[in-house]
Order: sequence, then C-alpha cells, then structure tokens
Amino acid sequence: MSLRDFIVKQFIDVIQWTESEEGVLAWRFPMQDMEIQNGGTLTVRESQMAMFVNEGRIADVFAPGLYTINTRTLPVLTNLMNWDKQFKSPFKSDVYFFAARLQVNQRWGTATPITIRDKEFGAVRLRAYGIYAYRVADPRTFYTKVSGTRERYTVAEIEGQLRNTIIGRISDTFASSQIPFLDMAANQIGLGQKIAEQLKPAFTELGLALDTFVVENLSLPDELQKILDQRISMGMVGDMGRYTQFQVAQSLPIAAANEGGGAAGVGVGLGAGLVMAQQMMGAIKPGSGGAPAGAPAVGGAADSPETKFCMGCGKPMPKPAKFCPGCGQAQS
Repeated sequence: MSLRDFIVKQFIDVIQWTESEEGVLAWRFPMQDMEIQNGGTLTVRESQMAMFVNEGRIADVFAPGLYTINTRTLPVLTNLMNWDKQFKSPFKSDVYFFAARLQVNQRWGTATPITIRDKEFGAVRLRAYGIYAYRVADPRTFYTKVSGTRERYTVAEIEGQLRNTIIGRISDTFASSQIPFLDMAANQIGLGQKIAEQLKPAFTELGLALDTFVVENLSLPDELQKILDQRISMGMVGDMGRYTQFQVAQSLPIAAANEGGGAAGVGVGLGAGLVMAQQMMGAIKPGSGGAPAGAPAVGGAADSPETKFCMGCGKPMPKPAKFCPGCGQAQS
C-alpha cells in the first residue's frame, strides 16, 4: 500500500446502530473499503446486540454497553487472527447488529378453517386469530439459520414462516387437548398459554424467543355457527311442553281484550290452540301414547262427523246443537 493510499483510506472510529426504521431484525454495519480503527468504540444500546464476523466465521457477540475495540474486548477475533500481541493497525471485519426488543402486535390467523374432533359436536371446523410478540434472543443461531449475510433482515421476511409454524402447532394442540369447542371459547387465555408452550421450542430453533401469545377469537364458519345457534336456542327453551303452555298463556290476555263479533273468532282460534297444545304436551310425555289426558282419542267424539267445536270455548259439542252445553255460547 502506498503512502498516498494509506492517507486517503478511511478508518472507522465509532460503530453503532440507531435503528432508523421499524421492523428490522438484523443490520450489517456499512464497511465498504473502510477498516475498523484499533482503539475505536463500539456502542451497543439497550434492546440491541452486536456480533463480529471475520472471514465468514462468527467471532465475538456483545451485549448492551460501550466497548473500546482492542484485543481484550475481541478475544475470539484475536484468536482467529492470531494476534498474540496488541494489534496496532486497523482491521476488517463485518459487524452485525440485532434488534433484541420485542416485535409486538404481530398478527396470526387461520387462512382457512382447521378441522378438529370435538367431544360434543364431532368433527368441527374452526377459525382462530390473535396476536403474538417475540424477539431475537440468540444472534448466533439467528444469523446462521435465518438472516445470514444480508445487509438487513426484516420482520416481514420471517412473518410467513412464523405464521405457518403457529397454525401447524395450533392444529396439533387443538387435536390433543380434548377440550370441547364451547370450553375453548370460554377459556381463551389458558388456551393461548398452552399453545405458547408448544410454540416456544420452534422459535428457539430459529434464535428467537416467544414472549406472548394471545388467542383473540375462536369461531365456526357461518353455516356451522347457525346450527350451533339453533342448538343453543333449543337448550334455552328447555321443556317444550312448558314452553307451549307459556305461549298459550301469553295469548289469553289478547283473547280477553277482544269483544263482540271478534270474540267468537278469537275463541275459535284459542280453543283450537288449546286442544293442539294438549295434544303436543301429551305427545312428548313418555308412555302417553301421544294422547293427552282429557283429550278425545283419535277416532273418538271430537273427530266424529256428528260433532263440532264451540265458537266460544272451543270444546267439542253435538253438531245439531244451537247452544254450547259448556259455556252457553250461541252457535251459528
């Protein structure tokens, strides 16, 4: 190297990274033709880690702090370079910074419903989504397996890998949990913690650490949700007989409020409704044979062509009669 070349050659006195943009996990300090000056400083801020790579081999890793660059602060690199004494001249080495802070509000979700076996509903297709947070924990592993020698490596580049890993582990967790869907939806915090425990080893293999994992929502596809809503509605109704009695009781005030000619029509409908309600209640009673107590048997007087229903109370009465024997209502 000529004296002129040595004079114009640039040396690096300060090595640092200020993270000028979001979403960067790894960043290589720009070296170009510059060399690192012996006695220069390395600044590693909180939420960062730094790593020296010499001739393709990982040397020293630095936690947050201020370092003076010499053989004492670069023991591995000193050994690789065979510096048995204090080196005085500048040297070349790639320096990588890693963001060790949490990458928060990362979204995950099932692109298509996943099928699991449920205790109550059999085979069920589920949708799920939520958020998670992670950080770079092991720069050596992350550099070796993920980021490599790129100038920078971002969150967006690893997002697909992490999301697919999450969906795969969720399917396994749901399948092995044996927890009914309704219980899953009611215990999303505990479910998220269980899934996180299953995911942490996969993140560790990439040099990452999973900090939090949250299940925000579990749902069924629309067609299955409608069926579930119907089942819940039937469960809320409970005893169909009592529900029918309630419905009839609700109609009584309406019938009583009608007067004059309208009362007869309402009476006919109400009477028929009462008979129908009795038949429905009898049909759902075990061992009743489908005929409620006090109601005419099939083929009996109520079904005879010689009988009719009273226009006032709805009870069966002889067809030729002009007045109901029960309530005295005149018949047309």
